[in-house]
Amino acid sequence: MELLEGVGGVEDVDRLVERLAEIGDEYNCVITPFDARYLVGREHVERATRLAARAFRRGENVAETRAIEVLCYAAGRRQIDRAIELGISTGETPIVVAVSSVEGGDRSDRSERDDRNERDETESGAHERERDATEAVERALDPGFERTDVLGAYDEELVREFFGVTETELAATDAGLAELVGERVALLDVEK
Repeated sequence: MELLEGVGGVEDVDRLVERLAEIGDEYNCVITPFDARYLVGREHVERATRLAARAFRRGENVAETRAIEVLCYAAGRRQIDRAIELGISTGETPIVVAVSSVEGGDRSDRSERDDRNERDETESGAHERERDATEAVERALDPGFERTDVLGAYDEELVREFFGVTETELAATDAGLAELVGERVALLDVEK
């Protein structure tokens, strides 16, 4: 998985999401844009991406597209409307875009592909596709997009409110906010 981090403006969310889906189709990757203020770290994104891929393999997905399924897991919620809050929005904001190759050629949420794209790929080939897709995503973002480390510099109050983490819960455990959010992401499978 590749992560593109930075700060940039988004004028038209629908148009950008559509363009990212096109890039995903072109490179056989799942491309999920996030508002970085909600992400507590790389593990948050990686776990959500792994669990979403597993849900699609098992036919247990709640969303029609892989990117939305990743958002559902990252949000720790099955409600797509609430999960989308973690996605990008208009205006200037810290952005993280996760780019992950589609496993095993499973294209259940994608359009038909040429036969040449149906072949098995090596890990290095998948990594190369992820890198190429990430470069295409960066070109698709606002020209004012500036690469900078934003992952892990989350808004604690926003995260606590979104994930329902109270002072009492934090005081009752040695776990920090990132671990409690990770627990909510993992527990989504149990709630299914």
